[in-house]
Amino acid sequence: MIPLTLAEVASAVDGRLLAADPAARVTGSVEFDSRKVAPGGLFVAFPGEKVDGHDYAAGAVSAGAVAVLGTREVPGVPMVLVDDALAAMGRLARTVVDRLPGLTVIGLTGSSGKTTTKDLIAQLTVRLGPTVAPPGSFNNELGHPYTALQAGPETRYLVMEKGARGVGHVRYLCDVVPPRISVVLNVGVAHIGEFGSVETIALAKGELVEALPADGLAVLNADDPLVDAMTTRTRARVVRYGEAAHADVRAVEVTLDGRGRPSYTLVTPEGSAPVRLGLTGRHQVSNSLAAAAVARELGMPLAEVAVALGELGLVSTRRMDVFERSDGVTVIDDSYNANPGSMAVALRALAGLRGQGRTVAVLGYMAELGTFEREGHQQVGRLAAELGVDRLLVVGEPAAPIQEGATAVSDWGGESVLLTDQAAAVEVLRGELRPGDVVLVKGSRYRTWEVADALREATGEGVTS
Repeated sequence: MIPLTLAEVASAVDGRLLAADPAARVTGSVEFDSRKVAPGGLFVAFPGEKVDGHDYAAGAVSAGAVAVLGTREVPGVPMVLVDDALAAMGRLARTVVDRLPGLTVIGLTGSSGKTTTKDLIAQLTVRLGPTVAPPGSFNNELGHPYTALQAGPETRYLVMEKGARGVGHVRYLCDVVPPRISVVLNVGVAHIGEFGSVETIALAKGELVEALPADGLAVLNADDPLVDAMTTRTRARVVRYGEAAHADVRAVEVTLDGRGRPSYTLVTPEGSAPVRLGLTGRHQVSNSLAAAAVARELGMPLAEVAVALGELGLVSTRRMDVFERSDGVTVIDDSYNANPGSMAVALRALAGLRGQGRTVAVLGYMAELGTFEREGHQQVGRLAAELGVDRLLVVGEPAAPIQEGATAVSDWGGESVLLTDQAAAVEVLRGELRPGDVVLVKGSRYRTWEVADALREATGEGVTS
């Protein structure tokens, strides 16, 4: 964060100082985990039912925090008192980014692929200048300002994904950190239980391009009609990417190698260049095109973009992480989260990796689908069968409609089993897997990763979370 006096912090957050020196300067990071507080930092204390950050305020100051941003007085601790610590953190973030005129904020949203594409964009922008982009999602009302507050005078690019659970959420995040470049990836049924309809999801996602200034840039997926239609919702210049003929940044002649890694010809107004990705999955073509469109607009030459795309890797964990065990079994760990769209992408990647052995899909429950829950799960099961998945392990009773969808495909030659929990899935896999098999593990955040971690044990790589 840029250095600020406590007086400036208090002014930014509409707070008041208590037992604090107005001239004292915050020169370190802003943290809400007292264990991460370093000398010169600012500790944000959030009240909670089970854990109250104010109970750790004195310890944070002992660790070097200049003051504590909180909602109640802690005796003997220098405080910046506010009514709402989360809102105050957002206001502080806005103050910081407004004082960084050389900063370009790149925001992206979509129903799936946000985190991966954010990571790809950041891997390109760092070649152009110092970049701040968080590993993982960090795309909500807390993660957003927390990430922005990591930017400093040397930062040139701030790459942030923006999540939403309803209309107005993206708009709020844009108020906290206004984008200069907005990227919209897709509109699907993720969180449809909270939104109510795909049209409402599109309405919410489009808030990202509505927030752009007239001299900003909207980067839109030409292959998604609901995204392509957002051109009418922004006053900024628009660049389209995709495989559609009208895309400005386009992929043609797409092929996959034996490990499911795409190659294609990148076509731009400046010319074309061959690209060979090191990432697994046909969907990475679209993700990489979005990143290429951003890098091109920031001045990276076409030849350099093409080479850089081939050097992109995974940053955030449990997102299409493909590894091979010592016994010859290949595992796709995509267990971070799931919705029908991302399930479809992962299943197609599994089918693309089919080799001498079998394809096995370990699929868990998908949350936040509302009235679409049963149909959404059934669709995933049908797709698994239509793609010819050999073995389908459905984990947990709430995910049972996946099995229903698969077994409804009359000509499917595979097998399906409904298991009680992750431990049961691990037990089945340990007894059945053989060299050459490819296993996909995917589900919403209901400990699905325990299956991937158990499969990873044979690699000696260790377990990540």
